[in-house]
Amino acid sequence: MEQIDFLFDFNRTSLHMPTVRFSDILEIFIIAFLVYHILVWAKNTRLWSLLKGVIVIVVFILVAALFNMTTILWIVERVFSIAIIAMVVILQPELRKALEELGRKNFFSNVLSLGDPKTQGRFSDRTLNEIVRACVEMAKVRTGALIVIENNHPLTEFERTGIEVDGIVTSQLLINIFEHNTPLHDGAVVIKGDRVTAATCYLPLSDNMGIGKELGTRHRAGVGVSEATDSLTIIVSEETGKISIAYEGELERSVDSDRLRERLRILQDKHTEEAPIKHLARKAKAKK
Repeated sequence: MEQIDFLFDFNRTSLHMPTVRFSDILEIFIIAFLVYHILVWAKNTRLWSLLKGVIVIVVFILVAALFNMTTILWIVERVFSIAIIAMVVILQPELRKALEELGRKNFFSNVLSLGDPKTQGRFSDRTLNEIVRACVEMAKVRTGALIVIENNHPLTEFERTGIEVDGIVTSQLLINIFEHNTPLHDGAVVIKGDRVTAATCYLPLSDNMGIGKELGTRHRAGVGVSEATDSLTIIVSEETGKISIAYEGELERSVDSDRLRERLRILQDKHTEEAPIKHLARKAKAKK
């Protein structure tokens, strides 16, 4: 009996499990969340292909360490710091985009919002209808157009490349801007709220290899600005007369007026949003 008690005492002392605190569990969730989102982000960038190459190199280094290949290990030790700097330089556009996306996420404002319900939206129903009408009319006569609609991310840097307009959004204004042989038809139009802020704006071209070769500079510029900002871009093809929408780096082609109106409704964000604290208080009151 004493031997059994000794065995249990030995196991309790040698196999002691550390105390798990709430902060440890929270830390595990935070690390898992970060690793998951880093992998999701990396899969859509050049980093994914680079990671495959890094894995091959790591396996090679492990083999060298296993067989004690001192020369190879010495070279790896000297090159490691330079390789880290080279990776940062190569992936600079992707890292910049990731930081911009992180900065656009309103984590705290969504939780701590105590303002009044939001009902106005980013632009009025009239502006929405005028944009749809203009795009449909231009598509019928195959007038090329490139319209960038501001969301949360300011488009000031692109407005500066064009000519200031500052006019109320109407279908006539948009059609006249993109009419052939007019001074403002070349380039993009930027819309902020219910006003056309600038025309003939230059946009960054996307280097996405997934964009079809049959698409020209206008479509590639529309995708490029949607990659750099959270704006929605409407492209009317001069060759086919089809309407396309670029948002978050994705191009949706051959949309009709109903689909265009639906996407603009989502961007308009015209609905009543209760602050989370008020919403929880109202639910608690209803349960009583």
